[in-house]
Amino acid sequence: MHTLYQFHLSGNCYKVRLTARHASIPIALQDVDIIGGETRGHAFLKLNPNGRVPTLVLEDGRALPESNAIMWFLAEDTALLPADKWARAQILQWLFFEQYSHEPYIATRRYWVAFAPLEARKTKDHMLQPWLDGGYAALGVMEQHLAAQDWFAAGQFTIADIALYAYTHVAHEGGFDLKPYPAVLRWLDRVARQPGHMTIAARA
Repeated sequence: MHTLYQFHLSGNCYKVRLTARHASIPIALQDVDIIGGETRGHAFLKLNPNGRVPTLVLEDGRALPESNAIMWFLAEDTALLPADKWARAQILQWLFFEQYSHEPYIATRRYWVAFAPLEARKTKDHMLQPWLDGGYAALGVMEQHLAAQDWFAAGQFTIADIALYAYTHVAHEGGFDLKPYPAVLRWLDRVARQPGHMTIAARA
């Protein structure tokens, strides 16, 4: 069985677990204390020199970092990652969008508002508004897309939806108001109603 090194409430780790669930791939979970600096310890850095979670360790010992790379690996040969060349390119488009235009704002603000120690958070107060602005810009792009179609790529539920769902559905924890984005809210509901869906808090 593969082992996922993770921080359980991280959206990047959640999207890997959710992909594994929808792909019917069992994985073992190994929690890592990211706030306490465990990812910077020698043992973890041997698995992932970048010192970040999630990191998936395969049964044969190979380690694969980066959430979207892990999702792609787990989704191969499933309906979450269609074989069609254009569909796969669309999925990549949204995975890149998620990591470049979405996650750096919505996920980062959520971490500093909801999880970071108070004293550390004070050092980032000047970034709270820029993160809010960047997150709303990303939500605006998503709203425009979802106003015309149900899913982000290939006309079906794929890892593109899982990637964007992970931090969007908890955006309120970072102070984002999703009410002005009705198409995004409808999409969140569609994702949550997919067979096999699990919440971010679920352990199995």
